[in-house]
Amino acid sequence: MVNLGKKAKDKITGFEGIIIGKITYLFGCEQYGIAPKASKDGKLEDSHWFDVGRVEILGKGVTSESVKGKNPGGVNRDAPKRGGHANKKQSY
Repeated sequence: MVNLGKKAKDKITGFEGIIIGKITYLFGCEQYGIAPKASKDGKLEDSHWFDVGRVEILGKGVTSESVKGKNPGGVNRDAPKRGGHANKKQSY
């Protein structure tokens, strides 16, 4: 099931936001990228990626049509970072 745009929460950490992407890796792992709301001072917080089983759908969020621009966007700042799973800190 595709849940892009829905409001969601990570069941373990309580991290909440809108699902902005879904990834399926070659070896079968599937993850949702969740973008949180901006902080009270307007700062954009980082999105994080969670295994699909950890994500609880909370309800409607936004539709792709409501956020689509005239031209397709470029590089997504919220794309998964090198190193694998969500919240895993690695040095390179």
